[in-house]
Amino acid sequence: MSQRIVQVQSGSLAARSGIHAGDTLISIGGTPVLDLVDYQFLTARPSLEILLEDGNGTKRTVHIHKRTGDPLGLTLESSLMSHPKTCANHCMFCFIEQMPPGMRESLYVRDDDWRLSLMAGNFVTLTNLPPCEMDRMVERRASPLYISVHTTNGELRKKMLRHIHADRIMEFLKRFADNHMSFHCQVVLCPGINDGTELDRTLQDLASLTPHALTVALVPVGLTRFREHLYPLRPYTAQEAEQIIRQAEAFQEVMLARHKTRFVFPSDEFYQIAGHPLPDVDAYEDFPQFENGVGLLCRLRDEFETALRLCPEDGSARARRVIMATGTSVAPFMEELIEKHPIPGVQVRVHPIINRFFGETVTVSGLITGQDLVSQLLGQEADEILITQSMLREGEDIFLDDMTLEKAQEKLGIRITPVPDDGADLLDALRGTEV
Repeated sequence: MSQRIVQVQSGSLAARSGIHAGDTLISIGGTPVLDLVDYQFLTARPSLEILLEDGNGTKRTVHIHKRTGDPLGLTLESSLMSHPKTCANHCMFCFIEQMPPGMRESLYVRDDDWRLSLMAGNFVTLTNLPPCEMDRMVERRASPLYISVHTTNGELRKKMLRHIHADRIMEFLKRFADNHMSFHCQVVLCPGINDGTELDRTLQDLASLTPHALTVALVPVGLTRFREHLYPLRPYTAQEAEQIIRQAEAFQEVMLARHKTRFVFPSDEFYQIAGHPLPDVDAYEDFPQFENGVGLLCRLRDEFETALRLCPEDGSARARRVIMATGTSVAPFMEELIEKHPIPGVQVRVHPIINRFFGETVTVSGLITGQDLVSQLLGQEADEILITQSMLREGEDIFLDDMTLEKAQEKLGIRITPVPDDGADLLDALRGTEV
């Protein structure tokens, strides 16, 4: 597969070597460049033999000698990540299969591409890989990867993912470890299916692959009201969530003693379901699975309290009434945080939004829609409404149901301010400082 060069950075290695915009990159060291992973891997070498073709169809070879890792300075026409691999599974807990019809097309895309795992931290199941692609992963030393394990019991994993080859997970992970590739793991827990003794087995199996197996995140299954004809699942009870936390804590003690890492981390949702106090910030080590909802609230609280210490109240906060609109699960945490650290002159009311759109079992803030926000805050009086930025499409002011932020503000007649998941930004928003 060839890649057309659209720009050559002035003064770069490529420019000094006579590579021009409009040239086509055929191969590097005799290897075709299939995608961004190939390009980055092949150009990291100190000695390159690059086969090019100009606009007239004339081929030439350019030799470049450089320091390992130095960039060439090329911009290619293709993103090299077009047509990502899609999921071949039909997991019993798949959230996308629980989506209502009629939403924007992008919300139904199920990617399962190891390249996105490597470059963006997306979780992959490894069930859709032909042998040649697995070989390429190993040859490229793709690391660290983010892998959806769910269970290391092969037969149970086939049942959970509904894929005939899902039972090869430990074979793949052992091959990664044997080739010194590292990976983070995710386990979506379903009550009575892959928890209890099955979870013990999974944690033991993954721990046997340390230090290449880096962490394991435990996440409770997310269920919407759109589960007709799907596998019968139910949410965790407070007692069951407490058991998961205790099971994880016992395993953490063993791993700390043996490997100086806690290794397994329950997501914030488990603590919220159980009503269990969050661990201290140090318990999350370097927050390796923050994007997976592990330690988000603890870090938010730590950042908020740190910002308070560094920037104490100076009387500049604007006196006003603020509503913090949150998911039902995080509302008690936010109420406790504000009660412990009131902002002088600012009346703050935490308003939990019940998820009527997806169903009341969906309690996280990031899945609140514009219509639920508007319907439940209509008639409320406030000078400002704060929401988490994760309620909106990344880079845009649009909710999951395609209602715009502007439309929601128009309906409520109140300014709505999206706030990043950062404690210092939250403090600024509460004080009336621009975020």
